[in-house]
Order: sequence, then structure tokens, then C-alpha cells
Amino acid sequence: MRRSRIAPVLAVSALATLIPALTPATASAAPAAPAAAADPMKQYTQQKPRWQRCDAQGPAAHQCAMIKVPLDYGRPGGKKIEIAISRMKASSSSERRGALLLNPGGPGGEGLGMPPLMALELPAAVTKQYDLVGFDPRGVGQSSPVSCGLKDDERNWERPYKAATFAKDVAWARTVAEKCRAKGGDALLHFTTRNTARDMDVVRAVLGEKKISYLGYSYGTYLGAVYTQMFPQRADRFVLDSAVDPQRIWRGMIQVWAEGAEPAFTHWSEWTAKRHAQYKLGDTPAKVRKSFWDLVAQADRKPIDVDGTPMTGDDIRAGRAIFFDADVAAQQVADLKKAAAGKKPAPTRERGSSPSPVPPSFARAVPSDNGDASFWAVVCADTRSWPRDPEQYRRDAVRDKAKYPLYGDFASNIKPCAFWKNGPEQATTIDNKVGALVLQNEWDSQTPLTSGQGLRRAMKGSRMVTVLGGEGHGIYGSKSCADKTATAYLTTGKLPAKDLTCRTPAGQRKDRLQLPLPTPPGIPGLPGTRDRF
Repeated sequence: MRRSRIAPVLAVSALATLIPALTPATASAAPAAPAAAADPMKQYTQQKPRWQRCDAQGPAAHQCAMIKVPLDYGRPGGKKIEIAISRMKASSSSERRGALLLNPGGPGGEGLGMPPLMALELPAAVTKQYDLVGFDPRGVGQSSPVSCGLKDDERNWERPYKAATFAKDVAWARTVAEKCRAKGGDALLHFTTRNTARDMDVVRAVLGEKKISYLGYSYGTYLGAVYTQMFPQRADRFVLDSAVDPQRIWRGMIQVWAEGAEPAFTHWSEWTAKRHAQYKLGDTPAKVRKSFWDLVAQADRKPIDVDGTPMTGDDIRAGRAIFFDADVAAQQVADLKKAAAGKKPAPTRERGSSPSPVPPSFARAVPSDNGDASFWAVVCADTRSWPRDPEQYRRDAVRDKAKYPLYGDFASNIKPCAFWKNGPEQATTIDNKVGALVLQNEWDSQTPLTSGQGLRRAMKGSRMVTVLGGEGHGIYGSKSCADKTATAYLTTGKLPAKDLTCRTPAGQRKDRLQLPLPTPPGIPGLPGTRDRF
């Protein structure tokens, strides 16, 4: 669901086909289009974008425009919303193949500024062939941004389970859901992945393309998969990087953070034990683990002061994602141990934060809770599988805290979706043979390896490249061993004959993409945002 150079915070065919009652989510494609004369979608598909320079400080070639789409594709003559799109044209008109749509993840990630960023990261062989097309998904950023009017404390959803505070957590979840409904009403139920996929197909039509290619990271992999399910004949070359398991949206994808953290923690303890002379956390994996849990216990008794910030045991556990990045985690825990002993840690090595998306010159103000509101809108309305009984969340949180000590109770505790009104559509079943390339790091904190494998199983026509030893969230453009395969696919259309693995050379850290992808917070000092896919 929503850092470094990439890192970590979930469409329409011949669009007239969507008018008959929003086709069932299990359908693999939209039905045949009615006659053009009766097509109420023409007002959308035949729009002529008014392109203008996005930002006076940005590249002149980065052009932005607004287009309109229906709020509800079942009522195309009803309320309209705006979608902000941007593009940088292919560098070679003679070699141009088409449009490559880009999505950075989320739900709630802004993609309008991606073209100039990706133009710097992608190989020239790709930028010669494709117009790079960015967009803010519906409800996000410049695309009719949604808001729930949430206060800062109401935006904090990383809540560990405790019997004494569970009633407050239930009240918080109910309040968020009620505020979102009061502010957005039933309209908020249309800000879903399926409708964003339909919006993508409007973009395709407006750009004059028969098919689109796509590069989606994190949540963007699920969005891309939904597009291939709804519009298989419109999907050209799809690269799905750091993948969401479509069988686990969305509660299961939050819970997979807890499941994936445990093997990462074990891997980290083994790695760190071999470097006891440097980090002094223990010379065996068992001693390293004990050092960490002793710090958690100490912070539970009395918060540890870290540069003026009191860290509780729960605060430390909330940094579970750092264990997917072994050397960063070792330094963080070593610094925490020094702080616990009253010593001032050495300055923490910070990774470069991702740049903000480039706003268009026609930018509107975006509500401060837009990222949260759009996140809950998607993860709650995409599926009807969220439990409604608070007691089930209690039971699950107690069970998962024992099973996954680092993060299990955070992941399974109650969320606003328990009180969300059901959306008009069921979750999309991904089960198709559309060609696509799935890229996955072995040690990815936001979409762990198992979730990438889940998407590969669902998309039977896809192939997967697993980067053994790969750390971080997001691969293509990071100069990893998977880049060659992705570039070959985008430029030739040929998928590998079988799934591949490649290995990050020992001691070589991969580059980090400067993209607006989410990164989870670490223990003290590691810059980040709250978790998203």
C-alpha cells in the first residue's frame, strides 16, 4: 500500500463498455462496445488536452494538462472529476513506440512529477521509444484531491495492540471512517483501484494510443495488474516492480509486513553477528537478537532519549522495516544501544530523501491529509473482506503479536475499514495470461518476496526476475542486475523464456532511485514517512 534512491508508507477500454452496470470484478475484460453514435464516453475519450509547461523551474519538455473523467463510470453523464497528467515525449520520433504510463505506488502516491525523474534514471534505449506519461491518480494531489479533515493525531495509524488502549483504538478507527464519510459521502466510494484503471484507459484514448505500456512500482503493480485484467487487449508491455499480492488486498498486505519482518530480522541478526567488532551487538545471532529485545524491554520500562525524542519499545518495534537493510539496521540499533547507556550516538548516516513531485503551474492546494484520505479510500473500498467485528481484530492482534513479535499486533490491530461503507464493486480477481514482467528484491520491506511471488502466480503470462540479496523497495532504474532484463523487455517486447534470478554482488549496495516512493521510518534518525505500498 505507500526511500533512498527507489524505496518505501495501495481503467477503461472502449469506455462505453463500462456503462452497463460496472461489470463484475471477476470478468477478465470489458464487454464489446456499443455503436459509436450511442457512446456516452466520447466526451471523455475524444478530449484534446491543453498541454502547458508544468513548472517554470522544471524541464520545458515536461508538459502538463487536465482531463475530465466520470466520478462513477456507471453514470458517465453524472458528476465529473479532473485527472492531472503529464508527459515528456520520446527523444527519437523515428524510434517512438508509444506511451509508457508511470505510477510510483501508494495508494496515495503522486505521479505527476515522474517523467523528468524517470528520464534521468531509465536507459536511453527506453526513453527513445516511449513518451513518459505521469499522472496523479483520482483523489490524489492535483487530481480532484480528497480529504477527510483529519487532525494530525488521527492520521497516526501505527497502533500496537494493548488491552488497556484497544477501546481507544476502536474509537479512533470509527472516527476516521465517520469523518471520511461526512466529508466525502458516497462519492468517496468511487476512488478505487478499478476506477483508477478506468481513468488510465481514458488517458490512453486521449493520447491516441491503441495500447499502453506501463511501469508501476509497489501499489502501482496492483493497479497495473487490475488494468490487465479489465483491459487485456489494451495492455502492451507492463513492468510491475516490487509487487503486491492481489490475493491479499488489503488487510493481508498490511499483515505481510509483519510476516516478512521476521525472516528479515533473522537474516539481520546473522549478518550483524559476523560484524560484532564493528557494532558490538553480539557475536552470535542469539546474542544480537537479545541485544535488540533487551533495548525494547528497557524502553518499555522507561523511554530511551534519542536526540531529545523519547523512544518507547513500541516506537522501536514500529521501525521493523529497517531489518530488510542489514547494515542500516545494525547502525541504528548500535546507536540506540549507546543512547540507552546515556551516550551520544555518532551522527546517523542519512539516505537522500526522495524529491517532491513537480507541481504544474495550475497547481491547486492539496489538503494536508490527502495522502491518508486517498489511502483509506482505496484500501477500504477496493474490497469487502475487511472484518466488521472489533473483537476479531483484537483476537488477531493478540495471536499475531505472539507469532510475529516485531510487528504482528501493529499489522492486525483495528483499522478504519472496519467501519467503512462497502464500495459498489467487489475486489478484482486477477487471473489472466497477459504478458508482464515482475521484478522483486529478496529483501523488500514493503512488498516482501512472498507478495511478488503471489502476483507472479496470479498473472500466468508473466515472468519474474528475483534479485537475490537485493535490498530496498523498488528495482528498475537502480542499476541492479534486473535492469538489463527489464530494458530488453520494454525495447523488444520479449519476455524471458522462464523466471530468472540474479544476485547482487557481495558487498555491493545498489543505487537508490530518486523517485517519490515511500520509505518507512527507522528507529532513530532514519528519515521516512509512514508506511505505504
